[in-house]
Amino acid sequence: MISLDWEVLKRAVEWLEEGHSAHLFTLVQTWGSAPRLPGAVLVVREDGHLIGSVSGGCIEDDLADKARSLSLPKMPTTIEYGVSQDEAQRFGIPCGGRLQIFVEPLHHALQLQSLIENIEQQKLIKRSVNMITGEVNLTEGRSGSMPAIEGDWFHSYFGPKWRLLIIGANQLGAVLAHIAQTLDFEVLICDPREDMRAEWHVEGATWMYGMPDDVVLDMAPDMHTAIVAVTHDLKLDDMALLEALKSNAFYVGALGSQKSQVKRRERMRMFDMTEVEIARLKGPVGLSIGSRTPAEIAVSILAELIQVRTQHRLVAEKLSGAELEAESTCAAIVIAG
Repeated sequence: MISLDWEVLKRAVEWLEEGHSAHLFTLVQTWGSAPRLPGAVLVVREDGHLIGSVSGGCIEDDLADKARSLSLPKMPTTIEYGVSQDEAQRFGIPCGGRLQIFVEPLHHALQLQSLIENIEQQKLIKRSVNMITGEVNLTEGRSGSMPAIEGDWFHSYFGPKWRLLIIGANQLGAVLAHIAQTLDFEVLICDPREDMRAEWHVEGATWMYGMPDDVVLDMAPDMHTAIVAVTHDLKLDDMALLEALKSNAFYVGALGSQKSQVKRRERMRMFDMTEVEIARLKGPVGLSIGSRTPAEIAVSILAELIQVRTQHRLVAEKLSGAELEAESTCAAIVIAG
């Protein structure tokens, strides 16, 4: 499985190839509370069948009804929900939120085929659509970019937006790799043990050859990279962690009990690691949800990873907002002067 967006677009292409028409809905802007973030997509067939989501469900039902009654727009346009308090309550938008959605009529598979092919090749693609004319441009996306409106254009991103390096090709690593891909992670696997590599069969994950510390150094982890060590081999896990904790990776975690993590931190101090670097380690890795099986542990790891990722995103948004406010203040001072 590549990603949920891929599933939505792929199903839309199948419908179009079967002779159906459909509409692509993209959430482009929200005000107040909203169930989904900008960039979320939904496809509704002319008979009301749908896949994807742009809200908590009620808006999807309304769009399906509009499709069945042939009242959806025939040309690219934007629509809004939750403009009034009554409408917000009717469609289940919390706290008086408001959504702006861009609507694109779909008539043939070629409208989405190129985008799907790029996603299948694990490329991060920037899809820019003119909300007035419906013109679409596909270009290479940059890691960390967020969906945004720029004039008449809306820029959204498809494909792996984050990287996850898993140290350990065991059963836990395999489940982790499967689920992470649905969360828009480019999954990288490192395990120098030949017997583990021979039994690895997870599609979509990229095998990284070499010792864990060399792999971490070579990939140059950035603020959109997470690294998780799950080999159960202290030497291999520690090799990766010693380099990962010095990097810019936003998340570094390691499997192991509380007792083993205490010993691991003691070993790290022997390698001139600072207390700040050691404190970055998430260990025992994952949220405490009573997980025991590989699948449950994988869920707990990804839950914590998403939690940390969201915290970083909120901080980045606040900093961006502060910068914009500072620029406006400076501009006002210049004008006043």
